[in-house]
Amino acid sequence: MRIWDRLLDLLFPRRCAFCHKLIETEDPMCRECRRKIGLMAGERHKKKISASVDCYAPLLYEGDVRSSLLRYKFRGQSAYAEVYGEFLSKCIDENEISCDSITWVPLSRKRLHRRGYDQARLLAEQIAGRYGYPCVPMLKKLRDNPAQSRTGEAAKRKVNVAGVYAAINEEQIKGKRILLVDDIVTTGATLSEAAKMLKAAGAVEIICIAVAQKRN
Repeated sequence: MRIWDRLLDLLFPRRCAFCHKLIETEDPMCRECRRKIGLMAGERHKKKISASVDCYAPLLYEGDVRSSLLRYKFRGQSAYAEVYGEFLSKCIDENEISCDSITWVPLSRKRLHRRGYDQARLLAEQIAGRYGYPCVPMLKKLRDNPAQSRTGEAAKRKVNVAGVYAAINEEQIKGKRILLVDDIVTTGATLSEAAKMLKAAGAVEIICIAVAQKRN
């Protein structure tokens, strides 16, 4: 190990992406989380978010998974996208998901500027890199609506995201089977609204995937 790497380890010791305990290996997960969360990911978690759209999520949004995703979204832990990509890939393989192209639920410009990265885009790029599908921006966010996590019940969440997304280039969407990526699915209102815009622009099928979903 180089001196610089040793110094970085002293200043920024490695921690498990899930339980956040100190680890000494290159693996981003500790052995216990690798075992525990790996078993969880082996279950099939499928959620119907509209009459014609399903969402798959390999993990449940609770405990260490929830804490990990909050660090990913709000505390600059963008490197977690790589380990989440492992679980997303396993979910795709187990459920035999295929598509023509991949896109993601975008952030508003204001939120992207504040956060510095789009967490859903990083996940979409992880999947694309593993399977060779084109990863294309297909949606834009028209306004910076309040965060869904602060909105409350399902009906209010649906109203909160109504009309906030629009297609960018319909020629990239028409006739395509699209994998739509987000980080977390709770009520499904956000993914449902984004999928509706892609359908309106001519997509023939939308399949959604997220890292984690809230227990039903």
